[in-house]
Amino acid sequence: MTALRMTTPARGPRFRRAGIRAWAAIVLIGAVGALTGCVTGPPTAPSPSAETPAVAPLRGTPIDPAEAEHPSLAVKIDNLAAARPQIGLERADLVFEELVEGGLTRYAALWHSDVPDDVGPVRSIRPMDPDLLSPFGGIVAYSGGQPQFVEAMQNTPVLNVIFDRDDSGAFRRVDDRESPHDVVLSAADLVDRHPDLAAPERQFDYADSAAAAGAATAGEAAGTIVTRFSDSSERSWTWDPAGAAYLRSQDGAPDLDADDTRLSATNVVVLSVSVDRSTDVPRTLLEGTGQAWVSANGSTLPATWTKEAPAAPIRLTDADGAAIDLAPGNTWIELVPTDGGGAVEIQP
Repeated sequence: MTALRMTTPARGPRFRRAGIRAWAAIVLIGAVGALTGCVTGPPTAPSPSAETPAVAPLRGTPIDPAEAEHPSLAVKIDNLAAARPQIGLERADLVFEELVEGGLTRYAALWHSDVPDDVGPVRSIRPMDPDLLSPFGGIVAYSGGQPQFVEAMQNTPVLNVIFDRDDSGAFRRVDDRESPHDVVLSAADLVDRHPDLAAPERQFDYADSAAAAGAATAGEAAGTIVTRFSDSSERSWTWDPAGAAYLRSQDGAPDLDADDTRLSATNVVVLSVSVDRSTDVPRTLLEGTGQAWVSANGSTLPATWTKEAPAAPIRLTDADGAAIDLAPGNTWIELVPTDGGGAVEIQP
């Protein structure tokens, strides 16, 4: 099946089905008229709403338009061993994994098509997050951070909700986790409080099926994707044909959610990025271009990533400069440093 190229309307991408549906509707109307003998005019084509089902802008899957009219929620999520398993991470549309201090990683996760009641543990903002999250608009929630990083995040169009400054009850500490890994956000309630905020714009292009994704049609079979953020942080993804997803491991062990189910992704996107290490807090540099790998449906396609400005989305293109379609489903984006022990290995 050929992937459909989608435009970007105000409330997210839509696609048109083939004309077969319209023809079937015409035949059906004619048949009913013949039986009742009361056809008084030419058959009426289906309404546009019947032809153009909405597609979730951050996942590429069909969605009820009424369920899409709300902002996205970005949350900074802890990834220390003491913070696992995380809460609600398996339901995120997009998860960015970024390098932080000590060679460790942290997540910037986004929910829109499926917002859980709770997500966490919530941690602090980092210097690359304003550039990373600005294109989505909506809401960002975090526990605090160094004043200059918080100020930079507040200077974006994104609504900031900060644990250290919040008096609305959006956050709470839970008893079954130790501080500072015990801050949980009432995610669905927070999104419901802000119907005035727009839905996110589409970040990536999506095919109409996994088999039509760019990696599936133009890439090469690759069963395992290994990423190293530092000498002490290795992540890997293994293709599971039975589940039609990539299964995640951290430092050689399966990465599990709160229900002891392996975290998984429909798409794994790896971006090779430069990191500013001039201070104690590393900053991933996201404006510009670099090498990338896009994996879907058991295959990997070399790519180029481009981000033209802080508020611009990340674009993924192939060797000919054409946009790469992801498979419909959730996506993890690994921001792997080009130095300091960072490495990418694609295995058959």
